[in-house]
Amino acid sequence: MLFSSLIFLFVFLPSVLVLYYALGKKFRNIVLLGFSLFFYAYGGPKYLLVMLFSIAMNYVFGLMVERFREDHMSAKRVLTFSGIGNLTIIGYYKYTDFFIQNINTVFRAELPYAEIVMPIGISFFTFQGMSYVIDIYRGHGKVQKNPLNVALYISLFPQLIAGPIVRYETVADQIEGRVENFDKFVSGISRFIVGLSKKVLLANSMGLIADEVFANQPADISVLLSWIGAIAYTGQIYFDFSGYSDMAIGLGRMFGFEFLENFNYPYISKSVTEFWRRWHISLSTWFRDYVYIPLGGNKVSKVKHLRNIFAVWMLTGLWHGASWNFVSWGLYFGVILVVEKFFIGERIGKLWAPLRHIYTMTLVVVGWIMFRSETLGYAGEYLAVMFGASHQELLSDQAMYYLTEYRMEFLLAIVASTPIYRSIKEKLSTFQTGSWVERVEAFASPIVLSSMFLLCIMNLVNSTFNPFIYFRF
Repeated sequence: MLFSSLIFLFVFLPSVLVLYYALGKKFRNIVLLGFSLFFYAYGGPKYLLVMLFSIAMNYVFGLMVERFREDHMSAKRVLTFSGIGNLTIIGYYKYTDFFIQNINTVFRAELPYAEIVMPIGISFFTFQGMSYVIDIYRGHGKVQKNPLNVALYISLFPQLIAGPIVRYETVADQIEGRVENFDKFVSGISRFIVGLSKKVLLANSMGLIADEVFANQPADISVLLSWIGAIAYTGQIYFDFSGYSDMAIGLGRMFGFEFLENFNYPYISKSVTEFWRRWHISLSTWFRDYVYIPLGGNKVSKVKHLRNIFAVWMLTGLWHGASWNFVSWGLYFGVILVVEKFFIGERIGKLWAPLRHIYTMTLVVVGWIMFRSETLGYAGEYLAVMFGASHQELLSDQAMYYLTEYRMEFLLAIVASTPIYRSIKEKLSTFQTGSWVERVEAFASPIVLSSMFLLCIMNLVNSTFNPFIYFRF
């Protein structure tokens, strides 16, 4: 069930909100858990058992870590077993066929594929399960004696299938003692509508263009069209994922939760290093705190430091998908980050700001081509067209059609990917006119948000194109 679906907006969400607030406080977690399990089962009932097994396993490991807290070696052994258990689950469902494919390629074998269907959101709920046990081991959250609370943390529907990856230490106290109030609820609705608008009005429009362009062979498109497709996908993946994160954060607030931000205008970055501080923050910090730092981070020899960086980026690529495209995409950014860190970082910092921005966005867009393409071969051919290495025509009628027909969508996407509104609001607040600014905002906000919501509904009613990229992760 997508947040941007009519059944979620007009049936599921109103139902859970009514029951949540109609029943007493002591029933609220049970209501949330029940609806979260239904939300997950709606997409594939048989895979609910996989998630329930993951919850039960991590609940037991959490209790065992707590029991052996004074026995460091035993606690560490339990932690290792919990990691093996979680990685075995995700490895079986997500990487078995990838493993078989590589065996067949390397050894020219003909092993049959297992054709295992991956449970929705397995990457997200597995990482949250691991976070639960690790945070208890580190003393960053208290163990939950009530298994329903562990189940709620891992299965909470706002962030269940597409993040942000909510670490246990972030919500450990909120599971039992969060505060719901009117202001937080209204703030949650506003944030949800903003996210829904990003998804429906911008991501879907950009996705329509990207899908049509990438449906062609690179040899059949012009240079300009290849850039239009690349830029459209760059917009789609940002508004798709950040929109979903906004909706998750907004939904969390409606139920009294506070999730950490997952995006911070990544496309205004002036280096790739800065980009990854602003993009998918919950995943980057997860790998930093649970993999990079335990490996030694930068407090080791230069060789080991490089090993740590490439290990994290290879895992980041693999986390996104069982394909060499994703591994290459991860290592591609690993190489760039190493080059920036050890060789050109200071020089880039001295360049004219627009040049730094062009440098960053060019490398990011190239990365998205690798991410979007079905094969590395397709990505290579596509990039060859983009950079004029394949002798394709510069312009085409199809390219001009997209530029003229979708000019408003592209313009809105560019504006919405920058913090222009936030900057204007902050500047206005510096004048001694805060009262009228606040009055205008209080008057206009409900009108603007209502209009955006109606536009989204009209789009959802009139269109069947509503994919979600991170759904498959």
